[in-house]
Amino acid sequence: MAARALVPVALGAALLLAPALPVAAAEDPTARELADEAERNLRDAESVRLRLTDRSEGTETSTTQPTSMDLALDRSGNCAGTMEMGSDGGSVEIVKRGDEVWLKPDTAFWKAQVPGDQGDAVAELFDGRYIHGSTDDALLKGMADTCDLRNFQREADSSPGSASLRKGEETTRDGTEVVPLTGEVDGARTTLYVTADSPHLLVEATQRDQDTDVRLRFSEYDEPVPTRTPSADDSVDVGRLQEELQSV
Repeated sequence: MAARALVPVALGAALLLAPALPVAAAEDPTARELADEAERNLRDAESVRLRLTDRSEGTETSTTQPTSMDLALDRSGNCAGTMEMGSDGGSVEIVKRGDEVWLKPDTAFWKAQVPGDQGDAVAELFDGRYIHGSTDDALLKGMADTCDLRNFQREADSSPGSASLRKGEETTRDGTEVVPLTGEVDGARTTLYVTADSPHLLVEATQRDQDTDVRLRFSEYDEPVPTRTPSADDSVDVGRLQEELQSV
């Protein structure tokens, strides 16, 4: 259920990255050198905050594909953030520390994911509370991959193909001076916004074609993921959800 909706996010986002190329130190680095250093820094980051916006064809009408995500995650598999689904599919809050997972779907999410009257019943039963369990649980296991920065970094490191990137004039993104690097990846126009100052970090990536419109922003490199977890009073064991789903 929730896990099936969350698993594809990190994998799809990694396709925005241009492939790695050898890099040499330079006072005025080329587009390829900037892209490669930014990718290396992303691969080496201990943690990062990802903000995804997906307006691609079909996404807005799907209740299982996220249209936006704001997630802080690290290489230890910890994460915290939110995800919104398309077509009034609702939203879900996500917290993961170690092998423990908390999910708090809103009413629209429950109704979209659980059909019929059962969706209304589940939404009422768990209203405002987190579903809590471990990554060993089948309903929550998918969160382990979504929340692990290492998985995202491996996907970025293995991005296929080649790209000819063009270096543009300096501009700003979220108040940061960046250099836009524009090219074509898998037939889609891709722009990477890399910090103008060293160390060169990827701040934003966009990918657009007739069917694709994706924007991914990166920030808070190497900053700790929030450690606060929901209280026991605000949580319900995932076993209660399993019982409810099996009762109909």
